[in-house]
Amino acid sequence: MARAGLDTAAVVRAAAELADEEGVERLTLAALAGRLGVRSPSLYAHVDGLADLRARIGVDACRALRDALAAAAAGRAGAEALRAVAGAYRAWALAHPGRYATVGAELASAQTVREAAAGVVEVMLAVMRGYGLEGEDAVHGTRAVRSAVHGFVVLEQQGGFRMAADPERTWERMLTMLDRGLRDPA
Repeated sequence: MARAGLDTAAVVRAAAELADEEGVERLTLAALAGRLGVRSPSLYAHVDGLADLRARIGVDACRALRDALAAAAAGRAGAEALRAVAGAYRAWALAHPGRYATVGAELASAQTVREAAAGVVEVMLAVMRGYGLEGEDAVHGTRAVRSAVHGFVVLEQQGGFRMAADPERTWERMLTMLDRGLRDPA
């Protein structure tokens, strides 16, 4: 029942797509095997179980998110970079909800995921440099922006914006508040 052309990259890619479609919590080796037309045990030739599979998705997700953020930041600084990077972050997370979920706390202890996530942080630190923030101030700014954007995305994914006010206006206001705070962090 082995499928020609199946390799680790194809297994991880198929798992990521399944996670995006069904939710990472519904990702199982049995479901993945069914999608790939193989038996579950044959997946162990490519991954060391479900935790390893999720960590591999997390690594790929962090790299893809980093690439999206870096492309958005290119040639921009200050508020323009902040808005472009935040928008790219939001768009990527909403387009890839299962992959985005793999970079959460569940995998925080996976060294490979932490290393890949460092690339996302580096892009954010570059945005902070555009505000003249270095060292600890840049770390605080990065945390504030990532927390705000992540929180917004998670609430949006979970249908948490039910009040009458337009979420897009909330998004714009949030970015304006972040920009002001980064300009004058004291």
